This record gives sequence, C-alpha cells and structure tokens, in this order.
Amino acid sequence: MHVSRGIPILAKDSTALTIGNFDGVHLGHQAMITRLNEAASRLNLTSCVMIFEPHPREFFTPDKAPIRLTSLREKLELLAELNVKRVQVCHFNSDFSSISAEEFIARVLNRGLSVRWILVGDDFRFGALRRGDCAMLKASSIQYGFEVEEMESYALGDLRVSSTAIRGALAAGDLESAKYLLGRPYSISGRVIGGNKLGRKIGFPTANIQLRHNRPPVSGIFVVKVYGTDEASSQTEVHGVASLGVRPTVCENGKPVLEVHLFNFDKEIYGCHLRVDFLQKLRDEEKYSDLEALTRQIGYDVENAKNYFLSS
Repeated sequence: MHVSRGIPILAKDSTALTIGNFDGVHLGHQAMITRLNEAASRLNLTSCVMIFEPHPREFFTPDKAPIRLTSLREKLELLAELNVKRVQVCHFNSDFSSISAEEFIARVLNRGLSVRWILVGDDFRFGALRRGDCAMLKASSIQYGFEVEEMESYALGDLRVSSTAIRGALAAGDLESAKYLLGRPYSISGRVIGGNKLGRKIGFPTANIQLRHNRPPVSGIFVVKVYGTDEASSQTEVHGVASLGVRPTVCENGKPVLEVHLFNFDKEIYGCHLRVDFLQKLRDEEKYSDLEALTRQIGYDVENAKNYFLSS
C-alpha cells in the first residue's frame, strides 16, 4: 500500500476514492472499503482512502475531541489488511481547513487525485465551514467526470455501527460489544520501550508498550493476547495479563501506561512492535497501601487470566 502525505498536487493515475477519519476501521468502514475495492476493480482504478491527521475536531476543539480508537500507524496497518492500494494522509491545519468546497473538488479531487468514482457516507461534509455535501459532489460530477455513490450508515440489526458506540462500549469495559462492532478484538499496538523494571523486581516482569496518545479508550486490568514477539511469524500469539492506567500505587499524577505480563515467556523484546488484543476486563485499576498488597493482587490477576484461557 502506498501512503502519500499532504495535499496532492497532480495525479499520476486515476482513482476510486472514499474520504473519512476511519477511526477504529470498524465494520461500517470495512463495508465502505469493500465497495471501494469492488468499484476500483470494475473500473480499473487505484483504490484510495483519504484520511486526516490530526482529526479535524482535534484541530478545532482539542479539549472536546473524541478519544482515538486507533493511532495513525494502527489505522494504516488496518487499511493495508483490507487491500487498499493508496492512502492520502492530509495534514489538517488552518490552510487545509480554509479550502472552499469548490476548490476542494477542483484542486484536490480532480487535479490532485484524478477521481473517477467516489463513495461518501450519508453525513459527509467537506470544505471550509463544512459547506460541501454529497449534493454538491453530484452537481459537479458531470463537469469533472466522476461518479458519486452515497452509502447509508452501516447497522447490525437496529444497532448503528459507529466509532462513538465503540468508545462507549470500551469505556464501560464491554469488550464483547466493542469486538462485535469492530469485527475483531479491540487492540493497541506499539513498540516495547524501557520502564522502571518494577514488575521484574516483584516477580512479574512486563513489556511496556509505547502509547501514541495520553487518552486511551480503555483502562483497567485485562486478559490479552499479544502478537509480534516472534519475528519469524506475525501469527504467533502469547497469552498474558495487561494493566492500562496511571499506576496509582507507584505514581502520583502519572500518564497512562500499558504494561503486559506475558505467560511462560523470557525472550528479549525491547524495540519489538507488538499488538495487544484486549479479550476481557478483569477489574478497574486500584491504589494499594503498599507493594506487597499490589504484588498479591497481581498474582490473583495472573491466575484469573490463566483460568480464562483454560476455559475458553
């Protein structure tokens, strides 16, 4: 998959395009990309997804922006798995936000991406002050020579699949509902970095996973599967228990940290890029009176996590 950054200047080939934030790349997003790939194949076009970095709401109202489900890297990895051929990552800043809807069609879609087919959601808006919509695209389609398709919100029964619904499920610790909407377990991926080695000192060594954002959508203690510990096979899984939180027993006013204790594992994995799948929440994070009490509780968590795998 080819990743391009910035505002495209002049297209080298024609594209079938869809546009959005694609946070989480959930089942609704996956349905859109399936239609995109089908159209690209039928019309002999390059399938292209346009995303924005940062999220427009992070630019306009950072204090009110939604918690991210996926980092940019995670999003790109998921789009690659769906066989998207190209991703255009547009840096959302004051210059980009000031592009009028008309200029966006002429400069970005037509000249920059040579769009010949475009798929948008039923609530799609674009251009300065969000003045562009699907009706404007359709009105411009003859002039610029592209076909427009509109896709209604994706639903499972009466349940609309959305990033907002997934955030709500994760905040409530309902990993099964999040998995249902995502089509896969919720996961966080990142590089293993050095920590204070407290886990090793108390008998439960952990891999510290670098977080790209300080507001993860989940917190607590979890049963997990981890991928990426074996360079020879990306499918090799290791079972474990993870803590995601601010570690109130050992830190005051700490930032969120993802620590994973892997069962029956003693390889050196500093620098490895791991994916952590969250399977079940065991409990909320708690503050203990001393390290002895914390160590005792971690032992219970490890036992409960191992029992989960024995019974599943």
